[in-house]
Amino acid sequence: MTAELTLPRQRVYRPREPVDLHATLGTHKHGPGDPCHHIDGAGAHWRTWRTPDGPVTVRFAVTKGEISVEAWGSGASWALDTAPSVLGADDDWTGLALDHPLLHDTRRRNPGLRLSRSFRVFEALVPAIIEQLVTGVEAFRSWRQLLSRFGEPAPGPVPVALKVFPGAAVLRDIPDWEWHRAGLDGRRRRTVIAAAHVANRIDECANLDVETASKRLRSLFGVGQWTVAETLQRSHGAPDLVSVGDYHIPNLVGFALTGAPRTDDAGMLALLAPYAGHRQRVVRLLEASGRRAPRFGPRMSIRDYRRD
Repeated sequence: MTAELTLPRQRVYRPREPVDLHATLGTHKHGPGDPCHHIDGAGAHWRTWRTPDGPVTVRFAVTKGEISVEAWGSGASWALDTAPSVLGADDDWTGLALDHPLLHDTRRRNPGLRLSRSFRVFEALVPAIIEQLVTGVEAFRSWRQLLSRFGEPAPGPVPVALKVFPGAAVLRDIPDWEWHRAGLDGRRRRTVIAAAHVANRIDECANLDVETASKRLRSLFGVGQWTVAETLQRSHGAPDLVSVGDYHIPNLVGFALTGAPRTDDAGMLALLAPYAGHRQRVVRLLEASGRRAPRFGPRMSIRDYRRD
């Protein structure tokens, strides 16, 4: 076994404000059993990424207000350099007036909630495409199956069988029947493959501002407002992007802020308007509050395209 696999590169990050690893890094986790993410028995978060320099496994652990970061693989140096941003160092809550009692109380109880910035745009875009117009159960199952079958084994002494997101060339070469086996319909499959053909251009968005990156992503086949928001919330830590078109978030916002059981996108945006510049931070707080709108009508059915 090579030294690269056994000996990590390390740094210690001393944040100016508290960082809750679960609340901050959890946004990058796509459902239970995500092959790219693991929390060990000591509470440390293990995470894989495909960086510009290659695959990496990163371990984040909090000790007495400091966060130790260990990284294995050819992308280790890149991962250590960007670790503060991943842990929310770029997330500035200045100017956000939490005048609603629920928001104020939730922030008080969750001072370590930060918006994370991964810089990995294509890697954030693909799961967002997979999650389009299906239940979380379906999307997370497809993500697990694709990563388990086509992901690269994670470098380092990982505690479980973690995988690294497959490169664009691998995604482009996956045969149709394998996509079908993973539960992806033709529309989402074509969207992922089309994005894989311009993955380098997509990853260039990491160095663009949110507005410019949004325009570039919206020009892609099959990528709309919801998918762009879900992507840039993770790759850029975009503080003002709201997932318009989401099945649950408008009702969550409406119920938490007004008690109304049902709210549409227009109503949600009106309620969030006073928090312009911070609307995603407000949504994250409402998600952390534990408030949930009552459910009406039938739930989205869980489809299994593998049986077609």
